[in-house]
Amino acid sequence: MASPVSPPRGMRDFLPADKAKRERVLGLIRATYAAHGFDEIETPVVEDYARLHAGLGGDNEKLAFNVLKRGLDAEALTAAAASGDADDLADLGLRFDLTVPLARFYATHRSNLPQVFRSVQIAPVWRAERPQKGRYRQFVQCDIDIIGEAGILAETELLTATLATLDALGLTGCRIRINDRRILFGMLDAFGFAPAEHSSVLITVDKLDKVGTAGVIGELRGKGATDAAVDALEAYFAASPPAAAADPTGTTAGDVAEGDVLPVESTPLTAEAVASALPAGVAPEAVTALAEIGLALRAADVAGELVFDPFLVRGMGYYTGTIFEIEHPDFSFSLGGGGRYDGMIGRFLGEDVPACGFSIGFERIIDLIEDPGSGDLESIVLVHDKAADPARLLSLKTQLVSRGTRVRLERRTKNLAPLLDRATSAGFASFALVGRETTDASTLDVKPLA
Repeated sequence: MASPVSPPRGMRDFLPADKAKRERVLGLIRATYAAHGFDEIETPVVEDYARLHAGLGGDNEKLAFNVLKRGLDAEALTAAAASGDADDLADLGLRFDLTVPLARFYATHRSNLPQVFRSVQIAPVWRAERPQKGRYRQFVQCDIDIIGEAGILAETELLTATLATLDALGLTGCRIRINDRRILFGMLDAFGFAPAEHSSVLITVDKLDKVGTAGVIGELRGKGATDAAVDALEAYFAASPPAAAADPTGTTAGDVAEGDVLPVESTPLTAEAVASALPAGVAPEAVTALAEIGLALRAADVAGELVFDPFLVRGMGYYTGTIFEIEHPDFSFSLGGGGRYDGMIGRFLGEDVPACGFSIGFERIIDLIEDPGSGDLESIVLVHDKAADPARLLSLKTQLVSRGTRVRLERRTKNLAPLLDRATSAGFASFALVGRETTDASTLDVKPLA
């Protein structure tokens, strides 16, 4: 018995109907981004190893697929074995996100780009994840970025385009949580955590939606964080009692214990509301910026809910200011996110360039939305006998294609039902049986498939 032939773990094949849906959804995303003034670019699937491991990609750098150098000889292999570092054998790597390639792209082509550059990248990326449901080793990212705009105009444009895209996709019920890294660090200072503890504390705080407030406090005490600071954080949680965190099935989210609580996540984006949710005096410039973003979106009548979440962390170390995530009430995971990363491009250029981006999690939304369909394009399957004259079939097909119709030729089977079912799944709307003497497409007896 032959063994199963499958794609590599964590990677997938897509049947024609699935591929067609993906392309139609991507078409909607592209069209919406284009309407908001973003230009699509393309970058190579590989980048230099040193660039991918320059500390710009956070933990994702550990998940990069490396590409071996060409022409490796026994001496190089022996040297790598002696050093214990197999990475010495690589000079390239598959991109693990689209942000690092964008930073390199901008540094390469800056002289040919506008002062404020609005880009779209929609492409696959690769990470050596442990495959599991919803987590793949190859997946598509849909990124929009604005480079060269230091003010809140960048955030407001990104948020507006993202909300418009979610609306175009029919994803109702989404809201965008928003925070600022300056607020996070300001809160840690206010609670009394030492600067050297900040990174470790944020790693734990980032688990809040999975382990709850009690879990966060317990882990911080277990790893030896400053006792007085942990006490202050625990008191902060107690002073702002939120509702129990529950998933759509009615059980508590993740590993959150029954009756445990999460921080309030419904604070509107106004200066008063944001400031009142924080310890006194925390990052006033960041509070003002968030309030201005909220005011601008309300003034422009942008549809969509934005809420301030003081404990939104986002794991990427390169974020320097505003950060955001898309959440949906039916799911415990985010549907996208992004933020401001003003320091990244300067690593390539030697001077800081402001930058901000937002990414939609395409693989997570594709199964949540209905197929937008192929629009008004007419489509037909021409069912013919095995002995039909190829020249006549080609003539019929050419006549229909010239009129803007999508056409497929299918050889007739004894049982037509499976053939027509496959045609329907492939997006065809009608079919016609080709007679022995049919030469004019206008004489075809066209019948609907549905």
